[in-house]
Amino acid sequence: MRRSLQIGSVAGIGIFLHWTFGLLVLGVPAFYLWQGATPRAALAGTAVVGVVFVCVLLHELGHALTARRFDVPTRDITLYPIGGIARLQEIPEEAIKEFWIAVAGPAVNAALAAALAALIAALGLSFTSAALFDPAGMPVGSVPATLLWVNVALAVFNMLPAFPMDGGRVLRALLATRFSYARATQLAANVGQAMALGFAGLGLFNGNVVLIAIAIFVYLGAQQEARQATLRQATQGLRVRQAMMTRFQTLAPTDPLGEGADALIAGTDHDFPVVRRENGAVVGLLQRQRLIEALSEQGREGGPVGEVARQDDVLTAEAGENLDDVFQRMRGRSTSTVPVTEGGRLVGLLTMENVAELMMISSALGEEAIPGRAAGGDGAVEALSRQA
Repeated sequence: MRRSLQIGSVAGIGIFLHWTFGLLVLGVPAFYLWQGATPRAALAGTAVVGVVFVCVLLHELGHALTARRFDVPTRDITLYPIGGIARLQEIPEEAIKEFWIAVAGPAVNAALAAALAALIAALGLSFTSAALFDPAGMPVGSVPATLLWVNVALAVFNMLPAFPMDGGRVLRALLATRFSYARATQLAANVGQAMALGFAGLGLFNGNVVLIAIAIFVYLGAQQEARQATLRQATQGLRVRQAMMTRFQTLAPTDPLGEGADALIAGTDHDFPVVRRENGAVVGLLQRQRLIEALSEQGREGGPVGEVARQDDVLTAEAGENLDDVFQRMRGRSTSTVPVTEGGRLVGLLTMENVAELMMISSALGEEAIPGRAAGGDGAVEALSRQA
């Protein structure tokens, strides 16, 4: 099921609306009308909220276009009812690059606020912000002033020194000039979690549910960023073959959907490489969600799986590739499973779980590297033999 709708692109970067954004599009005018506003006032209020999200989009484009200057591609930008996300292919470890990429978004909002302030002064308008959700159609204050203070709020909030906000990445970039990337991330995460505890305490004291929600958001964001940095440190200097699975189930393009259902039930695999029997070449990846949806629509005899499996834009890796490079591509593509090939033939399967297990083994052994397994060994042969 497609969860986002593409509404355009800027500089080759796709702009998407998440499906939950529809709740905002319908909910804002409905709220105005429910409060007794006229249709005209409801339309005006909804339009102002729409302009606010244009500012959010410009913020994300600031990140994306700055990242491009450092040769870091952006997969897409998605807008949600609570904000936006620019998905970069990777987060550069070079402190100066991350600093400028992170600060670019709030800088856009600061520039917009300055431009709006100049416009308000030139037109002699009020600097008093209007109420965004006033049913009477925002009779007090001015719309430019509203957008001015919204941009100020976006810049200030995003510069809080806590993950996943931009300020957390700015803090890490500054710390990384003196410490390792992993250590800088952990220190920045600690600052963010301390700030989250402060927000939570203040929210509980004042009965402010919004502050409590922000505290949870910040705390979990810091925890996730620290975990990702630890994983990244563990993967440096290793090869994909050192972490890949060599025992897994594969399917052929002509297999019926029932074969995929049996494979899903019989083992712990969630995603299945679709491989040509004659040469072991990967032609697709059957993900669990697609399999379940296809079974619901077509039944066990539906198929073949080659028509259901994801075949376009499937991320693959070579067994000899640097594990950290592949790990970053997996993060950028938001994929958890990658078929591993050697000489065009499937030899393994890499998952985020593999990377986490490798890290745990390395930590338990007190080593920075795990001896590499021979590529295409008995495990790979066994895996390929199980397609039939």
